[in-house]
Amino acid sequence: MTWQIQEAKNKLSEVVDKTLHDGPQVITRRGQKVVVMMSIKDYESILPEQKKLGDFLRDSPLSSELKIKRDKDPTLREVDL
Repeated sequence: MTWQIQEAKNKLSEVVDKTLHDGPQVITRRGQKVVVMMSIKDYESILPEQKKLGDFLRDSPLSSELKIKRDKDPTLREVDL
């Protein structure tokens, strides 16, 4: 369904309910589509998978060129605040 921005503002609860029940809702401004309201479940399903930096680097095609060493000297980990 498509909503004019003023109507969406006045009927926000209805727009949210329709989004949850019927799917994404398009909101227009001056006749132009400007945003889509969607459920958090739908939004999270289209996000790219989040990876830890170490996993990203390990899985990189350039990983064979990376030489990462971890210094185990505990004095290097101390932080003075």
